[in-house]
Amino acid sequence: MDIEELRTFVEVADAGGITAAAARLGVAKSIVSRRLIRLEAELGVQLLARTTRGTSLTEAGAAFRDHAARVCAEIDIAQETMLPAGELRGRLRIAAPLSFGPTHFAPVLAEMANRHPQLHIQTCYTDRFVDLVAEGYDCAIRVGHLPDSSLVARYVGPVNGSLVASPAYINAHGAPQTLDELLDHEALMQGTETWQLMDGNEVVSVRPQGRFKADNGIALVAAAVAGLGIGYLPLGLTRPHLASGALVVIMPKHPTRPAGAYVVRPPGQHPARKIRVLTEMLTDYFRLFPDFDHKAPVT
Repeated sequence: MDIEELRTFVEVADAGGITAAAARLGVAKSIVSRRLIRLEAELGVQLLARTTRGTSLTEAGAAFRDHAARVCAEIDIAQETMLPAGELRGRLRIAAPLSFGPTHFAPVLAEMANRHPQLHIQTCYTDRFVDLVAEGYDCAIRVGHLPDSSLVARYVGPVNGSLVASPAYINAHGAPQTLDELLDHEALMQGTETWQLMDGNEVVSVRPQGRFKADNGIALVAAAVAGLGIGYLPLGLTRPHLASGALVVIMPKHPTRPAGAYVVRPPGQHPARKIRVLTEMLTDYFRLFPDFDHKAPVT
């Protein structure tokens, strides 16, 4: 029984269809279909019910899925133990933030690909919250404060931020000095999030309001530079504008709660070596280039 056929079946079962599985695997739908047909022929049972509305597991397919997934996981572990020391192969599918990914994390992933020519890396850059299990990702790089979940997280470095505004906004509306005054200002937000600020050693949650929202940190930086309001933004995005004077830090007595970058993965006892290597490379990157943790001008 071909291991690629088993992997393909597991992807189709988890993705809910051939089209989604083909996208995850990075192959044509016709290849996925042929692998499934061969696997069903070898087993002598129908694993998938195909209709015009899509694909669903048969009773036999549902029973076989967990066995196939365990076999694939065991094969991955066995292959890792047989590889020369330090060598990686196979596929690594990563979700990374759009706001930081192309500028800060993409060079690390490119270096990983250079070091391991047999490793196939597929990265999705999005600020959308990705469901790793449902969407078939091996891991994700996440920035900020992690919500409680069943995912396994490994801290790789600091990502600190600040409240910022443009001089034009401050001239027109003033700079808030207290947490209560902050609520009277226009906030630049991704949605309905809560801002976590420090009051001495205590973390205080503030629910600001604003008319400008975007699902991307770079867009919020542009809005702050344009004078539309106050942003709760990481220094990795605002540093050039702080250096030029286009933005200034406000409310230095109430800094943002320290945050970080993490590699998160679905739960499991044995993280793949490729995920461990990625985590180590990102940790080294933050150690050598603490790009998110520099001081910024304050007003």
